[in-house]
Amino acid sequence: MRLTIAAVALACASLLAGPAFAQPKATADIKDASGKSLGEAVLVQRDGAVEIDVTLTGLPQGTHAFHIHEIGRCDAPFESAGGHFNPDGKKHGKDNPAGPHAGDLPNIEVSDSGRVKLQVAVKGVSIDSGPGALLDGDGSALVVHEGADDYKTDPSGNAGKRLACGVIHR
Repeated sequence: MRLTIAAVALACASLLAGPAFAQPKATADIKDASGKSLGEAVLVQRDGAVEIDVTLTGLPQGTHAFHIHEIGRCDAPFESAGGHFNPDGKKHGKDNPAGPHAGDLPNIEVSDSGRVKLQVAVKGVSIDSGPGALLDGDGSALVVHEGADDYKTDPSGNAGKRLACGVIHR
């Protein structure tokens, strides 16, 4: 039996695309306090970081803090999600000399249409292994706050109330 180069390449691509080589992936359906879905976040483990790709609609216009929280529960008003994901015990904010938390993410800017899209790579976390595992025993959540994060005030950047929340899951 003779194999062409194209046939060998196709066979190799099929093997590499299989489950043994798949990157760990998770999602979060982000909802407001009334339970209305505002959008979804897709999290993929890649190159030593977790890439988060989120698209949301229906949020108030303006700048809002966006964080990974330490508990995978989203009972309104979302205090059930606990504090920021912080496996290393650091202070809050990228501008804090003793920070940041692993769950401190960039602010999101919501347009007057209520739509926002963010793509960010987060180091110090993983989907399901190690001390920074988001899918540990109590899980994790993504939370949108009513105000902007000042990137320095511990423990939450003076970001205000929690507007929306999504439990991270497979």
